Amino acid sequence: MKRLLDEPALRSLARGCAVLGTGGGGDPRIGLLLALQALEEVGPTELVDLDDLPRDALIMPCGMVGAPTVHIEKIENGGEGAVLREHLERLTGRTVAALMPAEIGGSNGLLPLTWAGRMGLPVVDADGMGRAFPLIPQVSMHLAGIDPNPGVMTDERGNVVVFRAISGAWMERLERSAAVEFGGAGAATEYIMTVAQARDGAAVRGTFTLAIKIGDALNTAVGDSMAALVAVTGGFPLVTGKVTDVERRTTKGFVRGSVVVEGLGDDAGRLLRLEIQNENLVALEQGRVLASVPDLITVLDSETADAIPTERVRYGQRVTVIAMQCAPIWRSQFGLETAGPRAFGYDFDYVPVEELAGAYA
Repeated sequence: MKRLLDEPALRSLARGCAVLGTGGGGDPRIGLLLALQALEEVGPTELVDLDDLPRDALIMPCGMVGAPTVHIEKIENGGEGAVLREHLERLTGRTVAALMPAEIGGSNGLLPLTWAGRMGLPVVDADGMGRAFPLIPQVSMHLAGIDPNPGVMTDERGNVVVFRAISGAWMERLERSAAVEFGGAGAATEYIMTVAQARDGAAVRGTFTLAIKIGDALNTAVGDSMAALVAVTGGFPLVTGKVTDVERRTTKGFVRGSVVVEGLGDDAGRLLRLEIQNENLVALEQGRVLASVPDLITVLDSETADAIPTERVRYGQRVTVIAMQCAPIWRSQFGLETAGPRAFGYDFDYVPVEELAGAYA
């Protein structure tokens, strides 16, 4: 399967990436503008299936590292991907055949596509998460045992840092520190792999197709856009209401905080609290868990059905919160150890959202 991503596809992709981003991954509107500019200047990027590439071809996962709040004003120059590729090829002596987002969520689902198009390379229909997560090793490549080295990081000024870390956790510490010194965010690649490794479970496949499908459903919905979204994602609405409290701070390369949604209409009298670390991690109602990582929790504008990044949630917004099932790899024991609630410091075990939905229905 090969497809050239034209403007309608990019616009649908951006809406889908916003939904899958669970509030993180960077503002998709910025990623969309960069993608549309690249489309105008160099033409459409080719989306390819992993089966269309040679087994020994090299894939470069990449994206932005840092706090999404910074990304609103600290915008990429569009050439970061080429810098990462140049240094990676020099370090490894191998040629990059295709790019892949480390995460499909938010702007990070669009930037690698933009970089690939400017280099005349394809982007593969896959990513490393099936959503967005805040930490470097919270990727399918880590679960598959792929070496994170070498890591390469750059910024819009052209600064470059190369990392050789003893583990994914140390790659996180080192790259996060560099992101802070870069001004809060930077572009990075790590966990490079072959197509064969990606096919064998080191990538979450079909996520570009899924994001475009979500965007198409929202763009063509007649009447109830939320119902269309639930139909295409199999999601579970948690609450519809108004944002009554937002606590948000940017610290050590992350956005941390919480959001309170007061129910309206059929949900009047309910209070839902969302805990945030770049992404929406946990949804709580009176101390009861309604959904948690690694499942997806997304806040949407109740009128437009546009997903709202955590850095743009504001008091008074009318919103609908939905939860969706994560990619199956995250429900493995290693997946939950890496990105389950206890990995973020919460003192409770993960329960799949579909089981929780049945309990509170």
